[in-house]
Amino acid sequence: MELIYEKSQAGRRAGRVPSYDLPVPEVPAALARTSPPRLPELAENEIVRHFTNLADRNFGIDTGFYPLGSCTMKYNPRVNERVVALPGFANLHPHQEDDGAQGALELMWELQEILSEVAGLPAVTLQPAAGSQGELTGLMLMRAYFADRGEGEQRDTIITADTAHGTNPASVTMAGYKLEKVATTERGNLDLDDLRAKVNERTAGLMLTNPSTVGLFDEGIAEVADIFHENGALLYYDGANLNAVVGRSRPGDMGFDIVHYNLHKTFSQPHGGGGPGGGPVAVRADLEPFLPSPQVVRDGDVFRLDRDRPKSIGRVRGFAGPFGVFVRSYAYMRAYGPDLQAMSETAVLNANYLLAELKDDYEVAYDRLCMHEFVLSARALKKEYGVTALDIAKRLMDYGVHPPTIYFPLVVPEALMIEPTETEPKERLDAFISVMKTIAREAAENPELLKGAPHSRPVRRLDEVKAAKEPIVKHAFAERVPTGA
Repeated sequence: MELIYEKSQAGRRAGRVPSYDLPVPEVPAALARTSPPRLPELAENEIVRHFTNLADRNFGIDTGFYPLGSCTMKYNPRVNERVVALPGFANLHPHQEDDGAQGALELMWELQEILSEVAGLPAVTLQPAAGSQGELTGLMLMRAYFADRGEGEQRDTIITADTAHGTNPASVTMAGYKLEKVATTERGNLDLDDLRAKVNERTAGLMLTNPSTVGLFDEGIAEVADIFHENGALLYYDGANLNAVVGRSRPGDMGFDIVHYNLHKTFSQPHGGGGPGGGPVAVRADLEPFLPSPQVVRDGDVFRLDRDRPKSIGRVRGFAGPFGVFVRSYAYMRAYGPDLQAMSETAVLNANYLLAELKDDYEVAYDRLCMHEFVLSARALKKEYGVTALDIAKRLMDYGVHPPTIYFPLVVPEALMIEPTETEPKERLDAFISVMKTIAREAAENPELLKGAPHSRPVRRLDEVKAAKEPIVKHAFAERVPTGA
């Protein structure tokens, strides 16, 4: 497919800018162009055809199965888009006074109440823009809490599991804490002996995903909570995998003190391609004064933004948060109503069905019932036939399936992390099972087929190392000096 610059024909126009009888402002010499910008020149219909053809190459949840793993990619009901486009929501100005934004504030307050019930914790902020910012917010809350208690200098270490999402250690560093990792056992639980040896008076808290990134519920979570609380430390719940437990168990009941949600994962919001997302944070009662300001509160039948919060950590995002995400998530929750737990139950059922059907063809990382996702390993296929997790992922593309997460978590060699979500029907799961079994058979009979995959996509396998070292991010005009010259 030609680039739009390659299709360009000098003098072609899709439209013309209106000309007005107005004075032309003077542009400072340092900012003035010496030559016209190099823009492609095409007729309007050719521009539309070009970008339509590009769009047809996209793969997303609307075009096929997306069993990504580690980042829930579920189908997003179209009614959510209709609701968020209602003029009272879509056209509301972020500086609108409280009395002119009562509908929006009421929705946000009700969303806080629902999230509070889901987490089993009494107070919620909606401000953080995504899970990563929710993590940073949670750690800032820890820092404010301990500073208020006179322990700010003493509590300087955060513990994470060796299976933690990569954002956890990054957030720990950004928040100014030291990082310490704890091992996991062969069953995928935190190693309690290792944990006891590392938790002390310098520990600020634990950052943990439960179910973990290997798709398993930690069987010792009550004892984990006791270990930290007995040492005066806090527990932070990374809500990346909350999709597995909504309505069935609550982080607050497990002993967690701070919880972030990924609204775009658990409660519907298109987030492929980088966003947008939502990362609200819930906390126990004695952490509530430190939540970001302003907070949405209710006074009788009136809703308002409360800015009188002297202990608040301040804003973590502009305005009150990603409002469009709030509307979509609220609509998703209300559509389920009291049956919201069916969302998680179906996600867990779908994952265990896939695991049961595939465990004879691929090595299983942990021989247990999984939660909403599970991890297979291509280690045996690599050892016997030289076929890697990357080869399997590329071959899946030939069958119209988006590859799952590979090589994560790092504790599983040749990892394939698979999450079907609750929105996929059995027929789609059966088709995926058939494809995975076929690929396993191809690995044994014709491994070179997999090593050269994908074969049927517009772009074949790339040299990823070269692409990272020599990125070409603009069109190579004729006079451009070749790379390496």
